[in-house]
Amino acid sequence: MAASAREDGARGEEQGQRGCEHYDRGCLLKAPCCDKLYTCRLCHDKHEDHQLDRFKVKEVQCINCEKIQHAQQTCEECSTLFGEYYCSICHLFDKDKKQYHCENCGICRIGPKEDFFHCSKCNLCLAMNLRGKHKCIENVSRQDCPICLEDIHTSRIVAHVLPCGHLLHRTCYEEMLKEGYRCPLCMHSALDMTRYWRQLDDEVAQTPMPSEYQNMTVDILCNDCNGRSTVQFHILGMKCNICESYNTAQAGGYRISLDQQ
Repeated sequence: MAASAREDGARGEEQGQRGCEHYDRGCLLKAPCCDKLYTCRLCHDKHEDHQLDRFKVKEVQCINCEKIQHAQQTCEECSTLFGEYYCSICHLFDKDKKQYHCENCGICRIGPKEDFFHCSKCNLCLAMNLRGKHKCIENVSRQDCPICLEDIHTSRIVAHVLPCGHLLHRTCYEEMLKEGYRCPLCMHSALDMTRYWRQLDDEVAQTPMPSEYQNMTVDILCNDCNGRSTVQFHILGMKCNICESYNTAQAGGYRISLDQQ
């Protein structure tokens, strides 16, 4: 029966093969939902039409002696170490990556624990250097990544906190910067653009508009400070009078002073 379960559930994994592309472990999880054996919940979810609830896992099978037993860190039959790290709540087996279980998050995180704190409002563990220095958004970690539309809270990919407080997967953030600089949710600048804005100041100063446009003004809304101002129109960009950002959008029609009409 054990061999049959491996054939059906583990998709051809051979005896003694340790771990999968996701985790380094010496056991297979017995899925409580379908009684099939998989190396991890991600492998299970990839091949099944339902998800494995990690918290309900009760039994595992040793990859060496094939004994099915209660979930634990070491095989009771042959002493195979199932994982350098083992969480009895999440049933996470893996090599040591300084993991720790966060009771508030409800899952295990990669540490070291002392380098992180749990933000109760964002509902997420963040790096200590962000303590008191990030914008909190209620339960922001429970929102999907706005780029790939996949879960952030339980993702194995590190979350990147934007200045506006929204979260993206780190990989999604890096891809986004290849094409733009604004948060896909609120359009706030996703990184410090001060240096680029000052370069744009120089370009604007060196690129005078034709005489018929020199006294043209336009109302703008700043995506960074949310302020409104009336500024001189320029094809290269229109700078916010409040915070000096060029991350702005037109919020009204053009106007030309009467002596220029």
